[in-house]
Amino acid sequence: MKPGVQQITSAQNPRVKEAVQLGRRTHRDEKGLLLVEGYREVVRALQNGWRPASLFFCPELYLGRNEPALVEQAGGAGAQLFQCAENVFRKMAYRDRPEGLLAIGPQIRLRLDDLTPRNPAPLLVAAEAIEKPGNLGTIVRTAYAAGADGVIVCDECTDVNNPNVVRASIGALFSLPVVEASSADAIEWVRSRGIQIVAASPHAEREYTDADLARGTAFVVGSEQYGLSETWVKEADLCVRIQMLGQGDSLNVAAATTILLFEAVRQRRARR
Repeated sequence: MKPGVQQITSAQNPRVKEAVQLGRRTHRDEKGLLLVEGYREVVRALQNGWRPASLFFCPELYLGRNEPALVEQAGGAGAQLFQCAENVFRKMAYRDRPEGLLAIGPQIRLRLDDLTPRNPAPLLVAAEAIEKPGNLGTIVRTAYAAGADGVIVCDECTDVNNPNVVRASIGALFSLPVVEASSADAIEWVRSRGIQIVAASPHAEREYTDADLARGTAFVVGSEQYGLSETWVKEADLCVRIQMLGQGDSLNVAAATTILLFEAVRQRRARR
């Protein structure tokens, strides 16, 4: 055991119990903490300046050879290090196939004032009342991959700091500004910056490929069950649809967001 590393062999250890409790949103919010599990997720978090308070690790569950260096890096960033027995780590893990790394640290809490688009023609996603953590995390991951300036989570149903949002984003939550706001405040912020609001709806007449997405654009996508609220539909400069060729009448919200974002990427590259 290296100096500075504490060993945990009992699932009754208070730190283990605390990690388990952080699976509940009420406890996360009370403590102002979130969980980050997995090699890529912890790497991305550290690369972007996130400072974990603690890191639990289990060498028996490692998938590769780079984990020891990452544990040292987390310790250098100020994390308390805890080596856990396999049964102890599995009790804390929220993944079906844990990778032997679980960090705890401060929550991500950004507001509209923290959002500063770097592109002259900003590209944003406003996600209204998304219900499933996996969808929200995938939207964040895709927005980061598309070079977007940020994601605005409006009238949230899913906690941005949900462990499964972090997981589905593959740590992009730490790379891309993800801000929380009411729909009213988000609309006012976007409007004040001359950014067009493009609402995605299966009932729109215009196809998404016919819209000018090379200018400053905020795509607005709605909840899985109800779609966009009337508020956003009325405020939209454009409503666009993705043509459905099969029997289905709608796409998964994360899949639809991916299609829209990369059409914007295509148009912007063609314009340049």
